[in-house]
Parts: sequence; C-alpha cells; structure tokens
Amino acid sequence: MSKRIMVQGTGSGVGKSVIVAALCRILTQEGYNAAPFKSQNMSLNSYATADGLEMGRAQAFQAFAARKEPTVEMNPILLKPTSDTGAQVIVRGKPIGNMTAMEYHDYKPRALNLIQDCFEKLNRKNDVVVIEGAGSPAEVNLRENDIVNMSIAKLLNAPVVLVGDIDKGGIFAWIVGTLELLEEEERELVKAILINKFRGDIDILKPGLEFLEKRINKPVIGVIPYFQDIRIQEEDSVSLSVAKGKTTVTSEEKAITIEIVQLPHIANFTDFDALKAEDDVLLRYVGGGEKLSEPDVIIIPGSKNTIGDLSYLENSGYASQIVDKARSGKCVVFGICGGYQMLCISITDPEGVESKLGATEGLGLLPATTVFGSHTRKMTNQVRAMADLPFYTGEIAGYEIHMGRTYFSDGKIKNAFRIFERSGEEVIDDGDGDGGGAVYGNAIGTYIHGIFDNDAFRRAFLDHVRVRKGMSPLRADETKTKNQSEDKDKSGIDWDAECNKLADVVRSNVDMDKLYDIIFFSSSERYG
Repeated sequence: MSKRIMVQGTGSGVGKSVIVAALCRILTQEGYNAAPFKSQNMSLNSYATADGLEMGRAQAFQAFAARKEPTVEMNPILLKPTSDTGAQVIVRGKPIGNMTAMEYHDYKPRALNLIQDCFEKLNRKNDVVVIEGAGSPAEVNLRENDIVNMSIAKLLNAPVVLVGDIDKGGIFAWIVGTLELLEEEERELVKAILINKFRGDIDILKPGLEFLEKRINKPVIGVIPYFQDIRIQEEDSVSLSVAKGKTTVTSEEKAITIEIVQLPHIANFTDFDALKAEDDVLLRYVGGGEKLSEPDVIIIPGSKNTIGDLSYLENSGYASQIVDKARSGKCVVFGICGGYQMLCISITDPEGVESKLGATEGLGLLPATTVFGSHTRKMTNQVRAMADLPFYTGEIAGYEIHMGRTYFSDGKIKNAFRIFERSGEEVIDDGDGDGGGAVYGNAIGTYIHGIFDNDAFRRAFLDHVRVRKGMSPLRADETKTKNQSEDKDKSGIDWDAECNKLADVVRSNVDMDKLYDIIFFSSSERYG
C-alpha cells in the first residue's frame, strides 16, 4: 500500500495547491512515484486530458510537477461556478449537469464511492499520493456532507499538514481557531503546521512559533518565505484581484500593452501566463469599473457564463469601450473561448445551457453567431491546428473546453486556425469557425486555450503588434521547438525549471526529516 499525506489549509488562498505541487516535485526528485489528488475542486481553470476529459488545472500542474500525465482520477469532481448559487458538476471528467448549491449538497454523499475508487487507482500505481483539501476544514456548517477535507482524511487514513498564510495576518488565531473547531479525531490527524508566505526576520517570528507549538501541542515544521520570482499557475481568480495594482513598471518601459477584461466568471486565465513573461509586454487585468486605457491589445478571456458576462460588459460600459477601440483600428481585440463567442453578432441559448437569459446581441466584431443547445456536446479535447493568419501560418497546439457552436455568417470572415487533430485522432475542420476560430479585420477569436503557450505563434503575434505600432519585430528564439518541454506544457515558460525552484525553496525551509516521518511514519522506512 502506498503512503499518503494531506495538505489542508486554514482558508482559501493560503497556498495549499502550491505546497502540494512542491511536495510532488520533491518526492519525484527523491525517486518516489508520486501523484496529486483532490477529491473535489471548485475552479474555472480547467484542463483537457489526453483522453478528452476535463479536470482542474491546478491538479494538472501538480501532475506536471510529479512528471506525470494528468488524469481525471487526480481530480474526480470539478465544480465550475455558473452563478453565485450554482455550478456545472463534472464527474470523472464529464459534465453531469448544473446544480444549485443545495442540490449538490444533497448529491455529495453519493460521490464518496467514486472518490474512493479514483484514489485507490492512484494508490495502486504510486509510492505516495499527495492529497489536497479545499478551503478550511473548520466550516462547521459543511461538516455533515464534507467530501474534500477531514472526511477524506479519515476515509483514507491520511496524516494532515495544516497550512496557514501569515501574509494575511492573524495567523496564530487562525491556526488555533481552526484546530479548536475540529473534532478530537480530526485534531489527531493534524500532525504538523506549515506557515506560508512569510516576509521579514524569522528571529522575530520565533517567539510566536514557540507559543503556538505549546498552545496546540503540534510542531511547526516550516516557514515558507513569500516569493515572487517563481512562476506558478494560480488556481483561483482571487489571485487576479490580489495582483492588480502591483505592477511596478510603466507602459513607457514596455513596447506592448495588453489589457485583459476581468470577467465575473473568468475561466482559464492561465492562458496568459506566457504573455506576461515576455520582456516587451506589460499585461494587466482591468475590471471593477476601471476604464480601459489605450492598449495595443484587448483580450476577452474564457467564461463559464458567456451571456451573463456579456451582460456585465454591456452594463459596466466595457462593451462600448472595446467596440470603439477596435473600430478605431488602434488595437487588436483577441477573444478566447467565451471571449470568442462574445465577439460574435449574437449568442443564443434557448435551453438555458449556460444562462437563463436566452439570447443577446454580441459585440459584433466578428460576423458570426454562437448557439448553445443540448444537441451540442461539450468539447474537451487536446488539439493540434494550422494557423492561417497574415502574420503566422504554422502549427499550434492547445486544448478546447467549451459548450456551444459558432457559425460564420459572412463570406468575408476567415478561418484563423484549422484543427486537424482532436484527442489524438485526425479530424477535418470544415472551416465554419466552430473549431479553430476566426479573423476579421483587427479582431481574432478562437476556442483554443493555451494558444499563447506556443512560442512561435506568441512571438509572431507580438511582433505583428509591434509592426502595427511602427516598431521593429524581435527575433524569435530559434532554439525553442514546438514540443520543447518535458512536462507536456508548450509554454515559453520553463515550468520544469520553475517546479525545481519551488521544490528548492520548500525543501530548504521545511524540516524534511519530520515531514518524511509524517509521510512514512519512520525515517528508516523511507530508506527501506
């Protein structure tokens, strides 16, 4: 039987996902066969597996950290919120429908068997399974039907490391309060505390740590410093709000300004990590009523509620701003997935697949229409396509995760990308815009997520923008290849190296002997 360890947190956003990724990489470096597991994830950042199923992007990244191909067993249940009180429920990679919070609360007890089945499949194939909790285990109103925190720890007999975020403040009260609200059996499963995101002099913190250890009778096995020089894919859109306003460079210092509209139901914002990493790009998210500036590129990202988020654009004034700037010819507008659908003339959803609003006018920058309906299955595929753009005609790779179909309504619109492979199988793209996307004037739309992770395409697009501004293009790095990275990610960011940096930081700031004792119960067993 393989070993397991569970990472729980004092709340959301404390760094559980990052710690799990770090442990997956550390264990892999030590020669262990490791895998991540999160029974239930609520996130609009998702990933299409090689076999055409859908899972949380965070668990996919953790799989990359463990140098594993992501599988849905690592994330049996994915919730994708469509409103404040409802979500699409995806089980073992396939949607089973939309549920209200109460409907899902009633469904959860039936999910325990499939969760255990998925864990056992990982358990049989790995030396260590690193389990992630969600939110806080101290939510007493959710304890009865919990399927992601202490119920899973008890079901799987998993020792727990509790993570707290000291940067948020109140860390000692947060940890003590969390433990106080747990039942005795649950407190016994918590073997250690890990402090995350620390800034300052550790000597000043030590008296507090000594007090904490005496108060809770549990060891603090590490204090992880706050870092900003390691690129880690974020799980939740809350990180976008935190990042806003922290840009230290000005637009004059960068050649290209890209503004991304922060939609209420923004999905897969990891699509833009590679753009943000480019030296000549200033990328920022705009939302909450803040006006668009004079960007060179406006990006409308993916959405889990296309019609609802389009209404947000209209009501907040962003729709008119985007249309005016696009028609002025001064900027390029790029829509991905839901953003592509919003660029169309109209969107209809008569059966309420994504929204109860039924139908709405789009931004009208692409002469096309999008239709939602039960007759169209959800597309979840890894894809390969050929670009057919004035500035780039090469091959790209990515993935599609979308409901709805898009159809061209004007012969002048041009197919931007023709998909020739879905989930490893050859396909014929009929060129109606449903797959690859469209280009019309200075508006581009596509269903392909991860498109900017393709080095050659990304650089060609940015050079296209530079030329539009009267600047010289930058020379593409000829040493980069289309399938360059070992961790299955084609981004210009070397995620493998970033995972190694993350592992180094965690390893050097954690008592690894104590951690291994928690995982393996005795240090000697680790080497046995």
